[in-house]
Amino acid sequence: MKWYAHAGDVRMDPSLLRMEIGVTLAQISALIALIAFVCMWRARTTINPLQPDKASSLVTNGIFRFSRNPLYLSLLLLLIAYAIRLESAMVWIGPCAFVAYVTRFQIVPEERVLTEKFGQAYVAYKGRTRRWL
Repeated sequence: MKWYAHAGDVRMDPSLLRMEIGVTLAQISALIALIAFVCMWRARTTINPLQPDKASSLVTNGIFRFSRNPLYLSLLLLLIAYAIRLESAMVWIGPCAFVAYVTRFQIVPEERVLTEKFGQAYVAYKGRTRRWL
């Protein structure tokens, strides 16, 4: 097994099992995103992560019962699916860096805005629903 990747020298899907796991995770990722978008659309609230202050309602149903951030979870699963399909330990830096960066620079600021906007309802939601999964 390679512990690093070279440009043009990365093996994709070195085994059938890795391919199947990667494809399955990518499909789950797409399904989670679709369900989250539908929940937000039904609530008639923004999906723009750069403007959490424009949220018109707090969505806590559907996929949001299991994760406060299903769209970020979906992106993480897609990165993990890609990492599984490549034969390189270095690609695992991507999902780890994504979690660290998105948590620090996107989720934490969003949570501050949503707490100000929705008050106790958001605090209660945070208490019963995990940030990622």
